[in-house]
Amino acid sequence: QVQLVESGGGLVQAGGSLRLSCAASGRTFTTVGMGWFRQAPGKEREFVATINWSGSRTYYADSVKARFTISRDNAKNMVYLRMNSLKPEDTAVYYCAATNVASAARVTTEYSYWGQGTQVTVSS
Repeated sequence: QVQLVESGGGLVQAGGSLRLSCAASGRTFTTVGMGWFRQAPGKEREFVATINWSGSRTYYADSVKARFTISRDNAKNMVYLRMNSLKPEDTAVYYCAATNVASAARVTTEYSYWGQGTQVTVSS
């Protein structure tokens, strides 16, 4: 079992930055892939970024590549999403999620555990 709690969302102007944090509990955290997803009003939940168990592999959605960075600190049971050069279209509820496997994963069906989400709003 893995429990996830996101924090760090808020209101920011276009071009600004935010860092989301995800605190994980559960003995298996350090052995599984983690990801960030987002869901805007009226839209499907979409993949943002993912990282494998060790942090050696990361993948990003094309829409956030070169602007967002996913990282993890297994000693602290934390996963982070650094978001730079934010755009109004990045506005969404951001979710942290954990898989049941060691690898990174891009699709929601590969994730077994989800946080409650944190709102990110980017004003123009």
